[in-house]
Amino acid sequence: MKEAVTDGWPRCSLTAGTAGDPLEGTAPQADRWLLVEHPGPWPSQALTTLPADVTDALSDWEGRVVLVRRPGRARRVAPRRWFRVDARPGHESVRTGTYGLESELVSAVDTPGKRYDGPLALVCSHGRHDTCCAVRGRAVAAALAAADPEPVWECSHVGGCRFAPAVVLLPHGYALGGLDPAGAPAALAAYRAGRLEPAAVRGRSAMPPAVQAAQHHARLATGATGVDDLRLVHVVRDDLPDGSTDWHVELADPDCSVLLRERYVAAGRPLTCAATTPGRMRIFELQKLRANRRSHPAETHDSPC
Repeated sequence: MKEAVTDGWPRCSLTAGTAGDPLEGTAPQADRWLLVEHPGPWPSQALTTLPADVTDALSDWEGRVVLVRRPGRARRVAPRRWFRVDARPGHESVRTGTYGLESELVSAVDTPGKRYDGPLALVCSHGRHDTCCAVRGRAVAAALAAADPEPVWECSHVGGCRFAPAVVLLPHGYALGGLDPAGAPAALAAYRAGRLEPAAVRGRSAMPPAVQAAQHHARLATGATGVDDLRLVHVVRDDLPDGSTDWHVELADPDCSVLLRERYVAAGRPLTCAATTPGRMRIFELQKLRANRRSHPAETHDSPC
C-alpha cells in the first residue's frame, strides 16, 4: 500500500507508527467533558461553528468541550443530545439532556440532566483538523458502531493526531491510540467489562502526563488491567540541571513505585498532517520501577542508563 503524502511528508500517523512513537503520557488532559451533538461539517476549530456567545460561554466552563455525531452520514433532527461527564477518579459519572436551540447549550454545563448508565466511546474523525483522524477514525468508528452502536460517537479534535484513530473511553477518560477496525470492538467490549487493553492506552485524561506514563509502565509490570487499578498516591517532581525532569510516582492497588525522566527530543518530522516543520516530542523514560505483582513477589526493574 502506497503511503499518503502531504507537502512532501507521509501522513503523521504512518510515520509515528513506523518510528514507534511512545503512546504513554499523551492523553488529552480533562477532569470533565461536555459532548455536544452537532452533525457538522466542522471547521478546523470546531466550536466556531456555534454562535459566538455560546462558544464564549462554553469556553469559560472548566472542562473539555467537543462536538459529537453518530457515525455515518445520516443527519439527525433536533432535539440533539448533550452529555456532561465527570472523569475524576472516584467521581465517574455521565449526565445527559437534549437541546433544540443552540442557545440552550449555555445551561448544559450546570443543568442536572438525566443519569446515563453505560460507557461512551468517542472516535476523532475531525478531518479538517487532521487528515489521519478522518481516514483512520471513521473506519474505526464504523467498526465500533457495527459491533455496539449505542455508546459510539464520532468527535471533533481531542489531541494526539499522530496516534490516530484517537479514541476516548468515558466516563473514565482513557485515551487509546493505534487501534484498527478489526481490534477496536474488543477494546470497547473490554472497557464495558471494566478492563483495558494496556498496549493501546495513552493515558487517563484526569491524570497529569507523567502519571499517565507511570500507570502505563506499572500496568505492564504488574499485569493490572482494571479501569480503577493503580490509584495515584502521590507524585514528586525533581527538575534537573540539564533541563529534564524526574518524576517519582507512587501508585496503589497494586502498589507500584515508578521513577521516570521527562525530556524533549527532536522528531525530525512534522508531528501532525497540518504541521509544515519538524517538531519536538515529550517522552518519559523509565528509570526504575518497583512493583508488587499480583501473583509474584515484589520485583525491582531498573532501566538501563
